[in-house]
Amino acid sequence: MKRRFLTVLCSLSLSLTPLAFGQNAGTDDPVLSAMKAELARSKSQLKIEGMPAPYYIDYRITDIDGYDAEAAFGSVRSEVRTRIRFVRVVVRVGDYKQDSFYAQGTGSIELLTLDNDEQAIRHQLWLATDKAYKDATEALTAKQTMLKQFTVEQDVDDFAHAEPVVSIGPLAKLQYDRTPLVHMLKEASGLYRNYPDLQLCDTTLRFQAINRYFLTSEGTAVRSGQSVYQMLVNGSAQAADGMRLDRNNGYTVADARELPSEKEFVAYAGKLFDSLKQLREAPLMEEEYRGPVLFGPDAAADIFADFIGENVLGMKPQLGQPARTRGQFATSYKNRVLPEFLSVTDDPTVQMLAGKLLMGYYTVDDEGVKAAKVGVIENGKLENYLTSREPIRDFPTSNGHGRARLPINPPGPSLGNLIVSSSEPVSAAQLKQKLIELCKQHDLPYGYYAQTLGQGRSPRMLTRIWVKDGHEELVRGAQFGDLDTRSLRSDLIAAGDDVYVQNRPTNIPHSIVSPSVLFDELELKRANRNNEKLPEYPAPTPQKTTALAR
Repeated sequence: MKRRFLTVLCSLSLSLTPLAFGQNAGTDDPVLSAMKAELARSKSQLKIEGMPAPYYIDYRITDIDGYDAEAAFGSVRSEVRTRIRFVRVVVRVGDYKQDSFYAQGTGSIELLTLDNDEQAIRHQLWLATDKAYKDATEALTAKQTMLKQFTVEQDVDDFAHAEPVVSIGPLAKLQYDRTPLVHMLKEASGLYRNYPDLQLCDTTLRFQAINRYFLTSEGTAVRSGQSVYQMLVNGSAQAADGMRLDRNNGYTVADARELPSEKEFVAYAGKLFDSLKQLREAPLMEEEYRGPVLFGPDAAADIFADFIGENVLGMKPQLGQPARTRGQFATSYKNRVLPEFLSVTDDPTVQMLAGKLLMGYYTVDDEGVKAAKVGVIENGKLENYLTSREPIRDFPTSNGHGRARLPINPPGPSLGNLIVSSSEPVSAAQLKQKLIELCKQHDLPYGYYAQTLGQGRSPRMLTRIWVKDGHEELVRGAQFGDLDTRSLRSDLIAAGDDVYVQNRPTNIPHSIVSPSVLFDELELKRANRNNEKLPEYPAPTPQKTTALAR
């Protein structure tokens, strides 16, 4: 964020709850020290005559250290090391029942200096606090004016009380050796020499160490660090009819020790490019299919993330709206949203599962509330929403899932580790056999197996499983016609005994843990897309190389 929001502090005075940071908590951290000192000063002095005094203040600093590199066609295309700090200051006027958190009253945002100069940090906090306070007083007036236009059916507080928490965790630091990593990217993307029809062939890494500081006038003081390591392979080609075929996948881990070796990464890239070659030669999806579809755990994780994860967030509706929350499950509380054999929990306190570190692990959320396991869906019935400190009807307090999607965004309800489990799990072989049996019942020659999904939840790796002998055939150019929350509730009939961890770093790092799932009936049809023209002449002939693990 490049805009700066600056203002001048007036002569002020204020009295709020005393700080309770604990003895010597983070005393060797100049960032924390600056935040504590300036928050104490703001509490004692922040008051403009004729305006309501703040009842709550928080300071949030997010420090991001990143390393990004990209190679294409065997050569480095970019390499960037970045470091940036954001500060967000929120001042609330009014009270917990009704306050100023509305429109421009949602906080003041600044780019913060990188040097650990306490005086410089305090100076920027001072200016940001002043602006946030003035914006809050204007926002409260605007909010009260807006509320006069509505009749509120059931009163819900604007902000939930929370017990102060002090948690000073270790800072995260990037751990990597640049030279072998760059060589690994070059070797993997250099495999294009063995695939002359590839039009896109690149490999990327994105490493981040994210350190968060959060202090409130209620007495909460939290420092936490998290690392995210991604290594991705991207490829694109065209079939003979011009259809664009894309694949991208890779490794997303929370610890550098979980990254692949060069041999493993090059072999992984080779398999992905092999799949593009196979897709180029694969037949087109028929115009329409309706029947059983089996989803591998990777594809199933995407489905649960999109249709369950996004709809169990307890998002406060817009001013004047009587709904409990937003999303497709807004009216589904205490109703069945999945088959009875499936349950879903969100447990950010789980650090490792199936031998993998979970990216959604944390001990205290971004609002200073302790993380907690929440039974979201029990035996198919929606029992809870994930909530932040912004209450919704029937959920007056936070259950430790308030997190900030970006450093410049206010926290809101979000996923931690969303874990899907079945009370009636079956093996992969049993799922495949059940698919075949369903096809026989419907007099279908084959069913479908979706291994991975792409943009718009369209299958990228889709195979026919033939009833006659069980062999599999790759197809291309398909899209789902009726995959939605209704089909999850009514058409999902079985789940596997496999446990797949999908770490997702985008916006807020979180994890989806899912088994394979079988639907008894879904619609698949040929994708409605315009095929592109093929290149007018072939690619230059490269000198072939031998992949390290092929």
